[in-house]
Amino acid sequence: MAVRRIGASERRARLAARHRLHPKHRAFHAVEAATSMVCLHGTDPSSVFLSAWARVDDFTVRDLEQALYSDRSLVKHMAMRRTVFVVPRDVLPVVQAGASARVAAAQRRQVIKDAEKAGLHRDGGQWLDDVSAHVLEALSGGREATSSELRAEIPLLDSAVDYGIGKSWGGKVPFAPRVLTVLSAEGKVVRASNKGSWRVSRPTWASTESWLGAAIEPRDETDSVRALVESWLRVFGPGTEADIKWWLGSTLAAVRAALAELDVVEVDLDGRPGYLLPHDLEEPAPVEPWGVLLPALDPTVMGWTERDWYLGPYKNDLFDSNGNAGPTAWWDGRIVGTWWQSESGAVELHLLEDIGADGRSVLEQEAERLDEWLGKVKVMARFPTPLAKELAGASEGNRPGMSSS
Repeated sequence: MAVRRIGASERRARLAARHRLHPKHRAFHAVEAATSMVCLHGTDPSSVFLSAWARVDDFTVRDLEQALYSDRSLVKHMAMRRTVFVVPRDVLPVVQAGASARVAAAQRRQVIKDAEKAGLHRDGGQWLDDVSAHVLEALSGGREATSSELRAEIPLLDSAVDYGIGKSWGGKVPFAPRVLTVLSAEGKVVRASNKGSWRVSRPTWASTESWLGAAIEPRDETDSVRALVESWLRVFGPGTEADIKWWLGSTLAAVRAALAELDVVEVDLDGRPGYLLPHDLEEPAPVEPWGVLLPALDPTVMGWTERDWYLGPYKNDLFDSNGNAGPTAWWDGRIVGTWWQSESGAVELHLLEDIGADGRSVLEQEAERLDEWLGKVKVMARFPTPLAKELAGASEGNRPGMSSS
């Protein structure tokens, strides 16, 4: 049987409905938006809200805060690639077994190694077990506490390791955040209420059992990896083995085993072998051209590692040196520019190519919509890109490149 070819245009068309980016396919609420993407990127606190805004009509900050902190139908959780995600509650057991546990094991090994190197304990594993037990005891009874509060109460936790000894940039790295990272990846604690605004991450910590009313249900690792690969293919497919391995933060062997069990179909992605679920070979229904503004680290932007088909030549402009994406402007399934905020907080559109009058008009309307929603409140990306730095440093009357203003 001939291998079906899926070109870039078809892959872009799939994004419109599946990623809830086309105006006619937006989600009804934040939980549905997160579920549509498997989960939302949560490293940058404001990006979670802006990702939901792009996918939900009439979205408000309160909508997502209620899902996170009141209903707790969404949970901030350390998962794939040692990254914080906002995960739908019912997906949490699969994410824990299929991704978080692997992160926890790796982080645990590193913390033990560094604790022994710093002289905290001859047996770093015993030290980590002891300090973890103290943290869990401090959070018993449904209590929430900040990292600083826990450090003040638990002497074992108030430790640090020196780095860059003798260098001007040297200093100390506290162990408290790293211990909490291990405990969160193990599923024992969660980021609970936030003491900052929606744009700032100042979490309190709580035991998972008290915050969610029950511990995370144990699942089989192999079954959970397969479920995550299936979910990725449902949302992001088609894609390559490299795409799935990168997103999952796992091994190529684990990805290949999952693909074999799922009985996926191989397709031709412009000369590269890609994969789809067997029931997902039908071409997507045509949609009108669409435009959207997405925040830094949006799950659509970060869904693949092989990005040429939607990113084009703009990687050096829109990604930092560590691979973190900045804000992006999309037209009909591909990235064509960025957006930023002026000193006054006004949303400004910056295009990197000519997309025609219709495309420019749609994106200008999106910029106006976002400007109205933000109300001049400024959001700051945690990982500024080269173009973001250039735009921020440019004078109002001397912006580089092509702009909508």
